[in-house]
Amino acid sequence: MLEFVNTRWHFLTMTDSPTKKTKSDRTREAILEAARLLFAQKGYDGTTVRDIAAAAAIDPAMVIRYFGGKDALFARAADLDLRLPDLTALPRNAVGEALVRHFLTVWEGDGGTTALPIALRSAASNDLAAARLREIFATQVAPAIARLAGPDAPAVAGLVATQILGLAFTRYVLKLPPVVALPRERLVAEVGRSIQAYIDGARP
Repeated sequence: MLEFVNTRWHFLTMTDSPTKKTKSDRTREAILEAARLLFAQKGYDGTTVRDIAAAAAIDPAMVIRYFGGKDALFARAADLDLRLPDLTALPRNAVGEALVRHFLTVWEGDGGTTALPIALRSAASNDLAAARLREIFATQVAPAIARLAGPDAPAVAGLVATQILGLAFTRYVLKLPPVVALPRERLVAEVGRSIQAYIDGARP
């Protein structure tokens, strides 16, 4: 039995070894990681292709080669899948807290994303970033709210966005100390209460 296990283990290690990343893959990842960091810190307008190249320790021409330019790289860095749950599967009176808890998990949990802070930091001064942010909420948040709020969904989704974006801006971009210091569960309860009021007040 032991001999079979050892043989089987040897067979698996020979056939199922993970594929090694190519040099191109590693370069692309290094560029994207550097871009995410700089866009989150300095915004779109404050970041140059040379900045990104320097942070990735490569020639600026490589950024153009792999991504075509700063606009395309920004769109990739600010790509955000909110992974919203089906809100209709939740008790209606639990939607507000569930939404806040979900967003905090997306931003702060394992594999948390910097995409929203990237877009937020840039949106006030850059049309591309503002359009990207509007697209995220139009294609992901609004449809999720529509299933709960009916014809009043656009207004309710907009009101929900004021809370979600406000929380993201003050906690991750502005880093307002009292907001940063708030425990997650208190944020879930307090911000969730405001969102719940918008959901409950939706016109049928």
